[in-house]
Amino acid sequence: MGQPGRKDRVGRRPGGKGRAGRVRRLGTPLGILAAVTGAFAYVGTVDPNEPGHYPVCPLLQLTGVFCPGCGGLRSAHAFITGDLGAAFSANAIATVGYFLFAAVWVLWLVRAWRGKPLRMALAPAWWWGVGAVLLVFTVVRNLPFGSALAP
Repeated sequence: MGQPGRKDRVGRRPGGKGRAGRVRRLGTPLGILAAVTGAFAYVGTVDPNEPGHYPVCPLLQLTGVFCPGCGGLRSAHAFITGDLGAAFSANAIATVGYFLFAAVWVLWLVRAWRGKPLRMALAPAWWWGVGAVLLVFTVVRNLPFGSALAP
């Protein structure tokens, strides 16, 4: 019954158009949303600006260099409390990532509702571009003229 392309005794494909199929299809995106909501709720209630709640970035602690994720928890805390300016100044890449995640998640949910899989195949050039943006962001935020991007 769980094999792709196979039909059950009534002639329907598993995860079909019925209510049970829709619930099954929506389970994964809704589960991901629950996990992300739980993580953001935790970061929203346990302030990363107060010392001792979260570990220090190992790269920052060992080298004094900000990684692309440094300030991400402070950014998430500011984002969840509604301070988008502080979220952007703590970690601009992370803040953009929150909106990108929301857009992809909504697309995923709509496609799951309609019974279509979410297929997002990015060409290697896109992945290299993302890596280049992260590298440039990391270098610039560690230079004196890029201190506005530092957490």
